[in-house]
Amino acid sequence: MTPAIGLSAIGLVAAATVLVGFYGLRISRTTGDFYVASRTVRPWWNASAIGGEYLSAASFLGVAGLIMVTGATGLWYPVGYTAGFLMLLLFVAAPLRRSGAYTVPDFAAARLGSLAARRTTSVLVVLIGWLYIVPQLQGAALAVRITTGLPGWTGSAAVVAVVVLAVMLGGMRSITFVQAFQFWLKLAAIAVPAVFLALHFAGQGVEPSSDPSALDGIPNQLGTPDGGYRTVSLMVALLFGTLGLPHVLVRFYTNPDGRTARRTTVIVLGLLSVFYVFPTMFGVLGRLAAPELAGEGDALAILLPQRLVPGPLGTALSALVLAGAMAAFLSTTSGLLVSVAGVISQEFFGGNVRGFRAAAALSALVPLVAALSAGPQALAGSVGLVFAFTASTICPLLVLGIWWRRLTTVGAVAGMVTGALACGGALVASGVLGAAAAASGPVDPAVKVAAALCAQPAAWTVPLAFAVMAIVSRASRRRVPRGADRFLVRIHSPEPAD
Repeated sequence: MTPAIGLSAIGLVAAATVLVGFYGLRISRTTGDFYVASRTVRPWWNASAIGGEYLSAASFLGVAGLIMVTGATGLWYPVGYTAGFLMLLLFVAAPLRRSGAYTVPDFAAARLGSLAARRTTSVLVVLIGWLYIVPQLQGAALAVRITTGLPGWTGSAAVVAVVVLAVMLGGMRSITFVQAFQFWLKLAAIAVPAVFLALHFAGQGVEPSSDPSALDGIPNQLGTPDGGYRTVSLMVALLFGTLGLPHVLVRFYTNPDGRTARRTTVIVLGLLSVFYVFPTMFGVLGRLAAPELAGEGDALAILLPQRLVPGPLGTALSALVLAGAMAAFLSTTSGLLVSVAGVISQEFFGGNVRGFRAAAALSALVPLVAALSAGPQALAGSVGLVFAFTASTICPLLVLGIWWRRLTTVGAVAGMVTGALACGGALVASGVLGAAAAASGPVDPAVKVAAALCAQPAAWTVPLAFAVMAIVSRASRRRVPRGADRFLVRIHSPEPAD
């Protein structure tokens, strides 16, 4: 792919994003438009927007590379990403919509009547949003570097500039149009090349590679002796982490009522199930036909069409994949920026439209600096760790806050702080322990066990956060918020049929 073709693909997606954002500007005037699109988004439209923001760099690029390297064990990632929405459907979607809150911190304040709980949740939502944005910017840097030859930082900066402009133009209503458009662009951009390459592989007599040794030496943590624990912990992170993703949760506030929130979730399950077929196809095709690309990892989906179909057609297919990848970076980053900006605006800028726009600009700077400073990471793995952190913090608050009357402010704050410290500390420690476990020479078995526990901590940090939240709430049972019963009746009351 020549730099001109790569830049054209990226430019077209960026221009389309800004134009759709301008359309949203025409009908975004009130505070409700900016925060929750005035709660008027219908199920199919909202489900497309959720798919647009949820299918991140890890889904579009990372899953294909992971399946190529790990084989069948890599399928746990798309399974977990999709099944998490089933948990969301069963436990959170409709009650959360009926709560009437604008943001997750608003829910915490309404449920617990506590400024401390609200501020703790606000800090966590902002931190999760920033941590999740970083892999999107790193993915953009990778895509721009390998397709145009430009420095990677230009890709990260371009994504931030386009997203900030779109978010400041029209807030949630504008971003809803942008993300719905980008979901269908991503689906077409991954499906068309995947189907074409599969037919080409099957019909043109392309032989599977006779050099599978190219896959040797590539890290495959799920295939190690402790892979059983890692797989279980990964599934805990993905299933429970989805329940606490702030940029996904805020979309349910845009539905008219709880009934449409449930319908939205069911549609999302179907859309995600269809989408993940195609990154899986890319991973399988790469493993069979081009194992020498294993070292490229996250760039597999972009590079594979040109490798299997030399010439203008392969270049066109790679350009289409690049356009879809750019849509993934833009849509997920925009959803995260809306959720983070909403919280910062509510806490520090008065919650009005001008404050939202200022918060959007400010909240994009931190992840941009972090992405430019940090080294490259595997996209699927880094996003999985964000899911583990979310599952250990926001998820317990939502599940117990919705389904357990005796949750207290002290218990909620203690559980969230414990989960954040345990998970965050484990992820920091995993680097040190992983280096020790990988060192040459004999390694203490205890170090290997500790490294495995810290590398994928959700299997123990999520139960720990739930347990601390429940135990401290029971110990402070006389401090159950006075309005808890009334709040729970409202969010669990059946809504009138159409």
